[in-house]
Amino acid sequence: MTHPYLSVVIPAYNEEARIASTVNAIVDYLAVWATQAPDSTPRRSWELIVVSDGSTDSTASIVLKLNALNDQIRLIDATHGGKGAAVRRGMDEATGEWRFLCDADLSMPADNLGRFFSCNGIANGQPKFDVAIGSREAPGAHRFNEPRSRHIKGRLFNYAVKVLALRGIEDTQCGFKLFSAESARKLFPHQSLDGWAFDVELLVMAKKAGFAVGEVPIDWYYGEGSKMTFTKGVLAVIDVARIGVNNLFRKYRAVERKCG
Repeated sequence: MTHPYLSVVIPAYNEEARIASTVNAIVDYLAVWATQAPDSTPRRSWELIVVSDGSTDSTASIVLKLNALNDQIRLIDATHGGKGAAVRRGMDEATGEWRFLCDADLSMPADNLGRFFSCNGIANGQPKFDVAIGSREAPGAHRFNEPRSRHIKGRLFNYAVKVLALRGIEDTQCGFKLFSAESARKLFPHQSLDGWAFDVELLVMAKKAGFAVGEVPIDWYYGEGSKMTFTKGVLAVIDVARIGVNNLFRKYRAVERKCG
């Protein structure tokens, strides 16, 4: 079986209003990107996997219609388990040499995906990072239309992450991340959190395993319709504290490269 060069994984819960436009925008970009591989490398093959996280609207049926037009688009119709669970399922099904996590709202323009390959050196065959995370805080990043209160909440959460679990990363929660196949195979089977803090757990484990982690500046556009609530925010901070305790007591030691 020939594996694709890139797998794009989109977790989606009740996203009927925007899943078609998101998938089509990514497919349009990838159709061009696939032809732009360096002369010394073959055409970049790809797959796009949408994980419907127990959606009760028409998200799954919309993706099935898109699949009928393009078999590179796949649907996983999962039971509802939370964003972390949906991402874990999608990454488990993905087979690409590189595996890209993409938020369903596509708040980052599709063409920014290329930055994860160029900024990381992958385009030149010399990747610097095993895990490249989209960042709204890295030099060169731009935010658009974001309410000041929303930005403050995000920075407070990142401060909590630094105090409780993980230092050295300015934006753990941006929903766009690129994993090498090796890092994905190593990390996701050990991901235990299904809520909003699953990103922090993955990055803590990545550091624990010795994978190189770096931030890629992106353009990010704020849009209405966020599913984050105050209650979910509090639960996320509690989960971050749990991650810190788990790390302190070496609960993530199984991800160390020497162990596998």
